[in-house]
Amino acid sequence: MSADQNSRTAVPENSDRQDPAKGPASNKRPEYAKNASRQYGPGANHVQEKAVSFGPSLRRLLGELRYDKVVLTIVVVMGIISVALNVYLPKLLGRAADVVFAGFIGKHLPSGVSVDQVVAGLRAQGRGDQAAMIQTMHVVPGQGIDFSRLGTILAWCVALAVASAALSFLQSFLLNRAVMWAVYRLRDRVSEKIDRLPLSYFDHQPRGELLSRVTNDLDNISQTLQQTLGQMLNASLTLVGVLIMMFTVSPLLGGVTVLIVPLSAVVSILIGKQAQKRFVRMWTATGRLNGQVEEAYSGHALVKVFGRRREVEAEFKDTNDELFRASFGAQAISALIMPVNFFIGNLNYVVVAVIGGLKVASGQMQIGDVTAFIQYSRMFTQPITQLASMTNLLQSGVASAERVFEVLDASEQSPDATGSLVLPTKGHVRFEDVDFSYTPDEPLIEGLSLEAKPGQQIAIVGPTGAGKTTLVNLLERFYDVQGGRITVDGVDIAGVPRAQLRSQLGMVLQDTWLFGGTIHDNIAYGKADASDEQVVAAATAAYVDRFVHMLPQGYDTVIDDEGSNVSAGEKQLLTIARAFIADPAILILDEATSSVDTRTEVLVQQAMNRLRQGRTSFVIAHRLSTIRNADLILVMEHGTIVEKGSHEELIAAEGAYWSLYQSQFNAGRQDAA
Repeated sequence: MSADQNSRTAVPENSDRQDPAKGPASNKRPEYAKNASRQYGPGANHVQEKAVSFGPSLRRLLGELRYDKVVLTIVVVMGIISVALNVYLPKLLGRAADVVFAGFIGKHLPSGVSVDQVVAGLRAQGRGDQAAMIQTMHVVPGQGIDFSRLGTILAWCVALAVASAALSFLQSFLLNRAVMWAVYRLRDRVSEKIDRLPLSYFDHQPRGELLSRVTNDLDNISQTLQQTLGQMLNASLTLVGVLIMMFTVSPLLGGVTVLIVPLSAVVSILIGKQAQKRFVRMWTATGRLNGQVEEAYSGHALVKVFGRRREVEAEFKDTNDELFRASFGAQAISALIMPVNFFIGNLNYVVVAVIGGLKVASGQMQIGDVTAFIQYSRMFTQPITQLASMTNLLQSGVASAERVFEVLDASEQSPDATGSLVLPTKGHVRFEDVDFSYTPDEPLIEGLSLEAKPGQQIAIVGPTGAGKTTLVNLLERFYDVQGGRITVDGVDIAGVPRAQLRSQLGMVLQDTWLFGGTIHDNIAYGKADASDEQVVAAATAAYVDRFVHMLPQGYDTVIDDEGSNVSAGEKQLLTIARAFIADPAILILDEATSSVDTRTEVLVQQAMNRLRQGRTSFVIAHRLSTIRNADLILVMEHGTIVEKGSHEELIAAEGAYWSLYQSQFNAGRQDAA
């Protein structure tokens, strides 16, 4: 397959790494941290726990909706109209209450007299409060409830309620659509960002943690925006509308009601700050738990073989307990917001009822205004409570957004240059005084120079941690050199786009990678427009055709994500077929036969020999018997080429290569004995 297509999944993990305690060769590709607080410099591991900048993160999250300004404007206008209709409804119901109460009072007054006469009679009897109350009412002595007027008012109430509900539904529909598009764009940007991240980012980032950010955290952002934006918009508009109506009805009662706002705000902020810290820990622990589960599942056979089940279970239990404590603390603390605000709202209700009753009794207010104001006081505390309770979801969503933004803000690989390779590529590769180090304080490769002529087979051998895989990673531009240069046909690879460079490179790795799909699709992955004939030809050249015809569905046989329904040797042959169909000018083979049995190794070697014909190839090998026929063998130690030559020349020199060869030869004889 082409290297460009495999650049994110087919990088060997441990083929040239060494324990840091074992000497200078410890400059290796860094392993990702198991401790979430560990960091590796700019754009590296972002798993560490840190405080969320709530305000800036929230503004940035809401900024994701900027592409739907027209829709959001319509949503706000609909919200204003819907809330205005809803807020005016208690006023109309208050008028209905006035009609009922006036009818009740009028029915008990003598008919044939005027209201002024009734008021004068009550004042003469010393009942001035009742006189003042009747004087403010629209009473017709001797007449009961005016059902005609009451029906008209109630009909208007129904019409307002239906219109408000319809607008609210349309508003919710449009807002959810805008939110889903925003999350769609955010998910798309994260996917594109991952394509632009350097390999060093993935070396430092546990896969499960990264998956948690691009799945769980994005889903949590989607749910948060859907559940909070509409409610918070309507709650805010309702708060403003109710305030206007309350001060219109009674400035005194309005002022009393407004006094609860600072108290509710202070309580909500204090509780929210405590909950936010725990939400950050909750999502960090969630990502770490996902990483452990993914790691344990991928290596479950290894866990059982080495009897590490108890350690894995203990590690899972510790992280799970941490997640439980953080989740429980976050939910328990944030759950206090609503009942506390309800309690404050009930205190306000009592105060309004007492003062309103006294004002009605003194004739300073009508009963309908008091009933309307009581509804307004409930409507006033309800949005405050909603806004306070939304902080629960909002804190969680912003914590997730912060984690996603960390991925989006990670340092990217350097931009592609605008140069071009000479096509068709001949495969003439030169390393000229190349310097490279994974960490600045531990040099790995210094002043390395080598030349691979077109069609040559270059074998690279050496102990673990010598820099063998690093060499081909530099050729692939998974990492960029820090000194010197690498050229292909005389063109500096730093001056050409990575995609063009990798289209001329093919890789067959020790760790085979197959995706869930048919055998045909896995082979054709090496060439996007491959025909069925080309797939079969590549399979035949790689000896895949032999075992495919033994399968019931042939090339349509579906391979699962782990490739568990084909053997290790068959998977390796499939990756060779994928490289065949890509037809690269330069081939990289990284321990491609180390995980197969001797019989299968013969087939794999034959397939690779076919694949290498007419191509420049770099072969990383631990089994020296597989590279005896190489045109040039490079022996590396501590990032330096200590020997180079043919097999016969290096054996005759009795140097580092001879020592390696003798150690394997003697080990083989002892095994045979």
